[in-house]
Amino acid sequence: MTASTSTSTMRAYRIHRFGGPDAVQLESIPVPEPAPNEVLVQVLAGGVNPVDVKTREGRYSAIREDALPFTLGRDLAGIVMRVGRDAVQWRADQHVYAFVGQGQGAFADFVVVDSAALAEPPHSLDIVTAGAVPLAALTAWQGLFDQGLLEKGERVLVHAAAGGVGHLAVQFAREKGAEVYATASDDGIDFVRSLGIDHVIDHKRQRFEDVARDMDLVFDLVGGETQLRSWQAVKRGGALVSTLTEPSQTEAAARGARGVRYTARPDGSQLASIAALIDEGRVKVRVAEQFAFDDLKQAFARIEAGHVRGKLVVKA
Repeated sequence: MTASTSTSTMRAYRIHRFGGPDAVQLESIPVPEPAPNEVLVQVLAGGVNPVDVKTREGRYSAIREDALPFTLGRDLAGIVMRVGRDAVQWRADQHVYAFVGQGQGAFADFVVVDSAALAEPPHSLDIVTAGAVPLAALTAWQGLFDQGLLEKGERVLVHAAAGGVGHLAVQFAREKGAEVYATASDDGIDFVRSLGIDHVIDHKRQRFEDVARDMDLVFDLVGGETQLRSWQAVKRGGALVSTLTEPSQTEAAARGARGVRYTARPDGSQLASIAALIDEGRVKVRVAEQFAFDDLKQAFARIEAGHVRGKLVVKA
């Protein structure tokens, strides 16, 4: 992630087919040109997310085979290199961070990003840590507030609270003034408590539905049996929101509740609000491990192994 735009090519991690680790190839491809509403960004760091593995394997429905070859990587922090004629709010040499959406990805030296998806990164974070924030933070923010409609004084249960999305979600909910319950295990329990969350449930030792009752919102980052059991924790008229699979509409109807599955979307204005919370010291970001650009496949292996406390990031 260190090439200069004085050259016409850049490095990029791409897939030409869906598959395992060997499907990812480091290639030399042309540096993209920004459209009128886009910005060309030199990537200094990027988050490694579960969706990257799903995309590689062909399990992410938004990226179909006809989109291949495809550059992986969903979020980044970097420096503006060139701006399209309509992207007047940005200038060369500004630091930015962003979730790039469904277009060509950020595991490359450069990426073009819609100008509305960009924000200045938190000034209190180094650029590598900032690169780990956008997708996880927007997933948490939009799940809680856009989809879950969480309000001050309500009760929320966040599953997998020690993970990349979860550790931000519990803090956003706490800052909203909600009463936060969270599931975690092993060393994740103390980690979540260190974020100021009082009701931390060890899901290996307790049935969360016996502890977290009458929840206005359950935020599901696990799926499967955990999602099915979560209906027992939802109050009548509440909501179960998932990043993974659509919750049962039959169960939702029986409780007069909502069951929602969603996909995060780029939003620079929300990232600006998140940056302010981080700079005010109200939200902490944990980077569990950093990897060099040349070690991306090792980062993939680590996220596939699971139980990451916080975020993984690849740096230039």
